[in-house]
Amino acid sequence: MLLGQFAPTDNPYRQAIRELYYVDEEVCVNRLLNQVMLLDDQKKNIHDRATNLVKVVRDGRFGKGGIDAFMLEYELSSAEGVALMCLAEALLRIPDKSTADRLIRDKLGTADWKEHLGGSNSLFVNASTWGLMLTGRVIKSSTNQEQRFLSVLKKLIARSGEPIIRQAVRQAMGIMGRQFVLGRHIDEALNKAIPQEKIGNRYSYDMLGEAACTDEDAKRYFQSYALAIEALSKAAAGRGPIEAPGISVKLSALHPRFEYHHSERLARELVSRVRELALMAKQANIGFTIDAEETHRLELQLDVFEALALDAAFEGWMGLGLAIQAYQKRCVAVIDWLVHLGERSHRQFMVRLVKGAYWDSEVKRAQEMGLSDYPVFTRKINTDVSYLACARKLLARRDVIFPQFATHNAHTVAAIQEIAGDKKGFEFQRLHGMGKPLFDQVLGDNASGVPCRIYAPVGSHEDLLPYLVRRLLENGANSSFVNRLVDDQTPIDDIVADPVEQCRNYSRKRHPRIAMPAALFADGRLNSAGLDVNDPEQLRPLSQAMSAACEKASWFCVPIVGADAADNDETVPAAGTGQAVRNPARSTEVIGTVVEATSEDCEKAMATAHAAQVMWNAKPVDERASILEQAADCLQENQAKFFALAMREAGKTLLDCVAELREAIDFLRYYARLGRQHFALPVELPGPTGEQNQLSRQGRGVFVCISPWNFPLAIFIGQISAALVAGNAVVAKPAEQTSIMAYEAVKLLHEAGVPRAVLQLVPGAGDVVGPALLGNRYLSGVAFTGGTDTAKRIHRQLAERPGAIVPLIAETGGLNTMIVDSSALPEQVVRDVVASAFQSAGQRCSACRVLYLQAEIADKVLDMLKGAMQELVIRDPRYLNTDVGPVIDQAALTMLQEHADRMDKEARLIAACKPVTTAMESGFFFGPRAYELESLSQLPKEVFGPVLHVLRYQSADLDQVVDEIN
Repeated sequence: MLLGQFAPTDNPYRQAIRELYYVDEEVCVNRLLNQVMLLDDQKKNIHDRATNLVKVVRDGRFGKGGIDAFMLEYELSSAEGVALMCLAEALLRIPDKSTADRLIRDKLGTADWKEHLGGSNSLFVNASTWGLMLTGRVIKSSTNQEQRFLSVLKKLIARSGEPIIRQAVRQAMGIMGRQFVLGRHIDEALNKAIPQEKIGNRYSYDMLGEAACTDEDAKRYFQSYALAIEALSKAAAGRGPIEAPGISVKLSALHPRFEYHHSERLARELVSRVRELALMAKQANIGFTIDAEETHRLELQLDVFEALALDAAFEGWMGLGLAIQAYQKRCVAVIDWLVHLGERSHRQFMVRLVKGAYWDSEVKRAQEMGLSDYPVFTRKINTDVSYLACARKLLARRDVIFPQFATHNAHTVAAIQEIAGDKKGFEFQRLHGMGKPLFDQVLGDNASGVPCRIYAPVGSHEDLLPYLVRRLLENGANSSFVNRLVDDQTPIDDIVADPVEQCRNYSRKRHPRIAMPAALFADGRLNSAGLDVNDPEQLRPLSQAMSAACEKASWFCVPIVGADAADNDETVPAAGTGQAVRNPARSTEVIGTVVEATSEDCEKAMATAHAAQVMWNAKPVDERASILEQAADCLQENQAKFFALAMREAGKTLLDCVAELREAIDFLRYYARLGRQHFALPVELPGPTGEQNQLSRQGRGVFVCISPWNFPLAIFIGQISAALVAGNAVVAKPAEQTSIMAYEAVKLLHEAGVPRAVLQLVPGAGDVVGPALLGNRYLSGVAFTGGTDTAKRIHRQLAERPGAIVPLIAETGGLNTMIVDSSALPEQVVRDVVASAFQSAGQRCSACRVLYLQAEIADKVLDMLKGAMQELVIRDPRYLNTDVGPVIDQAALTMLQEHADRMDKEARLIAACKPVTTAMESGFFFGPRAYELESLSQLPKEVFGPVLHVLRYQSADLDQVVDEIN
């Protein structure tokens, strides 16, 4: 998909969904409140029914064990709860004993498990506690019997050592796992489900697994789903999608690139995979539900669902289903779209309404990306209101929708029963291991009760871990209904309170303690505005503006020296003058021209800056800071131009362009704030009577700022803005490869209010411009980012100058290293390594150059890394699906090829990626590579590009590894 190919949708229902993505929460909630108005007698009926449900649960008539009781005992705000989260997430996958023992000692040694012993009526909770106590800190007990037991326990631990501790904790984790997972495989799960099915419960099976990192992962998940459908076909016995057990599938498990960037590929590959599974489900006549995932994947889910819904091969089958999330502001619009789709296809869809399982990550993602608002509600009560509004919509259209209400909330259950008016045409759903006492009441007599479908995970304990942590996070918070339901200390009236009335009583519907993404920083500084590259509504106008910027005949850069524009010609250079600038992705494409500065230009720039610095330094710091903030706003307004330039001059992908611009804006605002903080009025210092002591900060004079090509806007702006706000004048020397970006940035700073004489630009070759600037008599300081060898040369040159010592602020490269032990989640390791080592074509000082893997997990991680690397797309950044663009120039490409030639002889090649090449894409492309080394000595210096070097280590040698890195 080329940038610029984003046509508006012709479906008004899909357009309505997109428009609600980041709608204001106040507006959205007020709309929902108008959709859930109930009569007084209905409210009373709901309250009474909900109260009775809670009372029966607390009476214990239907049991009180399982995860509900466990989470009540071990709140996630407690040290024990946190320790359990860490153990549950990692312990069972650790293959070696030493790492497992260290993890247990680290997480359980300080927890007070004895405080929880006997604290619950649940056998499951107490069994878990005894297992965990084996490693806890043993405290003297008040009873002789307990003292004798603990004394025996101490001796047992001392005699048996860590193996018995490790085994006991694994047993405790196993007990926890069995509460969440119905079976290790589908046949075991089906057998365990028989008793619950006999009393009227239904099942939807979820084959455990996280998002696929590799195509091999996706094929394995596909096979797991296919085998499960085959087994369910036999168990269904012709009962049909509603009565029979069904299956839930995650689209992210079926394709390693389930991202909007790759929608064209997904249309070819993912749809066919899902279609094949859905055809199997149709043949078995069971339910087939596409599960809910993160918000930014909704558009893709709807595309896949629509393709299946309109496929003639599924005519007459009513088992196609979709899970939707009430915490999304656009959930009500999704229902409208589903109803319309059902009418078009003459179908009835199974729709599972959930509240949402990714709330915390959705909020953090919006903050980190600087989005305009949150895609989810910030108050839990707003989600409850949204759920009721969505439930009303679903129940009103049972002709095309079979509603499935997934909730553990007694008030929600009672409200749905009241709104429905009868017990036909819908069902409830709950998680396996949770909510049984509540829904056993709802099920009641099989003839008159409302059916409940149990969402049951199936898989090994290793597959369980990420799922378990997410479920605990979702349902284990102290404010969770699940906790409060079984907590006798919480008044029933609080539990069954009407969320609609509670919400109406809030004068402000948005949560007051969750700042908008733009107001994220506590110091009051604005967060830079980002771009959601998964939202076509944002991409369309951006791509149009970028295309308009690229239509410019030619960009150029000329020196900017002297006090005013008349001092030199800042018009397009005449033909034949200057250096041609080529697109690194298309080396035959000339995008502009650079006229290099002469030694005379450098002398004039330094003299002019020296003369202007006194005036600039005398200006109040608030004025200087305000100019930087104005420049930040101007950068934001001109983002399309700078994106287009970064893409064509520096070879950056769209994601990297966004990050580059945001960092530049953040630098401007950050240094503006620091300037006001440190350069305001003089600070009075204490001293002897009669003396006056003041501390004040002033600019030093003229700073020369030398910036690199890999961050041609962010680092260039960062150096300059820090120097300017401190009262210095600046002469900027950009990298030769990205001088046009620097020229446009300097012009923008001038337009924002920085005097021309205070900020000047001298593009050119380092061997010409460097000596002229560094040897100038007016030089007061140097800010440099680049290679260590160059920094040392500058340092020597400055040291040889006569007179006062000139400060050098140098940021140089190195060998960034990641150490991964056997407790790490391999999928997370691979995702992070691929991003760190290969994003920006590895042309970042912060890129991961060396990866140390503990020997016990090295083979597994490297197999996954190899598969993930094969999924990378290396091509012209103008394509939205590009993961890795070109390296900066021929010199960089030659260096990388020479290094690869040496590594091919001296190391073991793990994986090498091939660029996508066409007649037009004849640029400086180097496919990412990973090599396994025998020793770090094989890598004497930093290799600036997309090459990862891997070493194995033994757990006992970790200290030696750290020494080697240092």
